[in-house]
Amino acid sequence: MSQTGSDYRGRPYADEKWPGGPQKIPGRVLCACYDTGGEGVAYHDSDPENHGSGELNPVNGSYLHSFRINEGVDTSYVKYHDEIDNSPFNRVQPEKDLLYVGWTVPGEWLKYTVQVEADGLYSVTILYTSRRGGKITLDAENGETLVCTIESTYDAADPVEWRQWHHWNRQHVGEISLSAGIHVLTLKTAEEGNMNYACLEFKLKEGSLRQAAPCLAASRTG
Repeated sequence: MSQTGSDYRGRPYADEKWPGGPQKIPGRVLCACYDTGGEGVAYHDSDPENHGSGELNPVNGSYLHSFRINEGVDTSYVKYHDEIDNSPFNRVQPEKDLLYVGWTVPGEWLKYTVQVEADGLYSVTILYTSRRGGKITLDAENGETLVCTIESTYDAADPVEWRQWHHWNRQHVGEISLSAGIHVLTLKTAEEGNMNYACLEFKLKEGSLRQAAPCLAASRTG
């Protein structure tokens, strides 16, 4: 079962590349840099194997092929060779070597410790791929939940079948009220799965500084 608040034992991710500490809002929250703490604490995954690092991306001594290899969350990275992730069928162009979470299944979730710079209403977008569409939720500690139906990135014009899982897009998830300080956010795969998540981008809404409601319990739909 997931943990929140004072009972939460997860910690911000850190390694030789990432210095650690909460991810910053406003800014970009990297989905593959979910908290440490393991299954049932910082994440829930349907099986214990990482199907990206060490499987799709065989161990070869590189950082990207071994990233979080011993954890259940499935991670990979944006590849530019053979037009895998830089094909003309993208709706937006992802940056080369950007890490992402994939092989998602309904019911799986990831937690992120974040540091919010200022009270306010934040607009949230996600950089993702989705062959069939689906639904995600983003839960905040204040009780607010964003619910977003994810648009399929399938393109019948692409003759390469496997690349239907690699058409990148950016979609607005919704708006969420956050107070300044340290918080834990939870990203969940709610329906369909088989989506790739690269990052969540948080932007402070103009005019909302110091005017955010302290707690919004109602869900918003993106």
